[in-house]
Amino acid sequence: MKKKSKKRENASEHLELKGFLSFLILHELSLKRLCGDELSANIGKRRGTSLTPGTIYPALKRLRKKKLIAYRRQGRKKVYSLTELGEKELEKLYTLFSAYFYGLKHKIMRKPDKARTEKKKK
Repeated sequence: MKKKSKKRENASEHLELKGFLSFLILHELSLKRLCGDELSANIGKRRGTSLTPGTIYPALKRLRKKKLIAYRRQGRKKVYSLTELGEKELEKLYTLFSAYFYGLKHKIMRKPDKARTEKKKK
């Protein structure tokens, strides 16, 4: 059995939902420093529903452990920001996801429309 390359493993990890959530968090923090509630609301606007605390805070903890984000306390709130390492990771993720979705878009567009195909047969 062939071993997956490290680069390939990382790519597939990021394409999981957990990886996509990390990408969204890093993207939001590249625009502005935010607390967990604000992050949840901003990402929720894109998804159509807010993220639960059980989703957002474990993701923030994972990103902090990887040193991709940091926080400062403002009263009782933690305000998160992107680290230099987080900025570099985000650039990689922009490339990864744009290539993935570009390929997906073109694959979808090449599928024949069932209605068109049946029309041509008649």
